[in-house]
Amino acid sequence: MVTRVLTVSLLAGLLAGLLISALQHVTTTPLILKAETYEAALRAQPAPMQAAFTGEARIHLAHGPAAHGDEHEWKPQDGFQRTAFTSLVTIGTAIGFAALLLAGMIAANERIDERRALAWAVCGFLAFGLAPAMGLAPELPGAAAAELQHRQLWWLMTAAVTAGALFVFLRVEASWARALAVLALLLPHLIGAPHPVAPESRVPAEIAAHFAALSLAIQAALWLATGFAVGVLWPWVTRRSAATAAA
Repeated sequence: MVTRVLTVSLLAGLLAGLLISALQHVTTTPLILKAETYEAALRAQPAPMQAAFTGEARIHLAHGPAAHGDEHEWKPQDGFQRTAFTSLVTIGTAIGFAALLLAGMIAANERIDERRALAWAVCGFLAFGLAPAMGLAPELPGAAAAELQHRQLWWLMTAAVTAGALFVFLRVEASWARALAVLALLLPHLIGAPHPVAPESRVPAEIAAHFAALSLAIQAALWLATGFAVGVLWPWVTRRSAATAAA
């Protein structure tokens, strides 16, 4: 079972990641490159160590408590190197999505096929993509944002609560349980996502809005492609394993 899960996760993630990487290259990547021209004008004091994923491979390291204001930034060079690192991040994300889908479906004793895997992928996008984006939209470099730790905590709470609420709403028939699930879906948004006190940004609003919309569309496509690949590959790998064992 473990071998099958790892095999399908890697294959599904590789196929879906390569497909979506090509889509990213002509959609969100040009917007990120454009936004980086504005990023240098808005240099906030960095945290002691911070890492972020916005569709591009980026690593920020700051040494010391910003007393000297020294920041050493590394990122892949434009061109092949940047495309390769971004593709690796996307493939790694897709592998994680595939493993998450398989773990959830196996734990729920769900039959794994194309239709059911796609349905779970839709729920995955709702929980880990759309619901958090309703409070914290995907951001471009140079956009103003609240403290990273506060945003991470709100994101994790929203994703976990939404995933649990969707599972209860779709799998439990009791009316009171579904009512509680609906309340749970609303709870993170009633609490509110953290935002900066002065939401100033050097990125033009139309570029930021375009990026947010495209990022959500790309993430939805990644979930759906991964779910479809999982639904196709799992029965195939299962049959191959059974044939090998019978031989």
